[in-house]
Amino acid sequence: MGNILRLLGRRLAALPFMILGVSLLVFLVLQFAPGDQATTALGEGASEDAKEQYREERGLNDPLPLQYLSFLARLIVLDFGDTTPPAQPISGIIAGAFPLTLQLTFWGVVIAVVLSLAFGVSAALYRDRWPDQAIRVFSIAAIATPSFWLGILLIQWLALGVPLFPSGGFTPFAEDPAGYFRSLALPALALAIPVSASLIRVVRTSMVEEMDKDYVRTAIGNGVPRPEVIRRNVLRNALITPVTVLGLRIGYLLGGAVVIEMIFSLPGMGQLILNGITNNDIGLVQGVTLTIALTFVLVNIVVDLLYVLINPRIRTV
Repeated sequence: MGNILRLLGRRLAALPFMILGVSLLVFLVLQFAPGDQATTALGEGASEDAKEQYREERGLNDPLPLQYLSFLARLIVLDFGDTTPPAQPISGIIAGAFPLTLQLTFWGVVIAVVLSLAFGVSAALYRDRWPDQAIRVFSIAAIATPSFWLGILLIQWLALGVPLFPSGGFTPFAEDPAGYFRSLALPALALAIPVSASLIRVVRTSMVEEMDKDYVRTAIGNGVPRPEVIRRNVLRNALITPVTVLGLRIGYLLGGAVVIEMIFSLPGMGQLILNGITNNDIGLVQGVTLTIALTFVLVNIVVDLLYVLINPRIRTV
């Protein structure tokens, strides 16, 4: 436990530098966005004097380093400013939309993990036989399928063709638990299948490599049942690499959730970033982008800790 706490301390010590890097990158990239914030906020008919006053009040005429420091000071207190008229606090809007994106990502991760374990382990156990070949074809096809296109196909097949699920919209869990799961089923499936396909290959490869090791042959040769060896030893050791890959894929899931939300008309971060781009609302785009990026950083810290828990051999780091 002490080694895990030391690892957590190291990751948390590096966290402020990661946040600085992410915030600087987001700030600089959005500085080159087309359009003028003063014109967007005040309208095309506003006078030049009014626009200039707007820029002065918000420090838009300051040098970029000063603008970044001001932006960083607001970021520390989670103040992203207000949206373009009608003015609303961006932090409050994000707080209302972000939980839905997290829920969609969570269910996408759950489905991806279940599919990857079920198919990856089966492919390893039936290596080079027809189940392995069939799973390989499925995984290759799923990897090549974009989430947004898969989402459209699922709407056509399971929402419009056979009305089993709604084609869009969101039902809160508190209102209707069954409606909640039905409203997130297709988006989560569209998000999870391409990710699970890549994880299937990783799980299968890790399982095969672990099953070929001498300790597995020795245990089976000494009379230990093969299913027990696989369950207690092979599976745990083989999960080390997939867990690391899953941590990287969570960033893809977060980004993919933003696109999937637009397709299924879910009121999450995807709708916010679309509104920000459409209205040239730099503050809203910055807030959404930073929230997603920082979430990805925090998730990877959690994955690092899971990696250490699964693999006792590296608990001395």
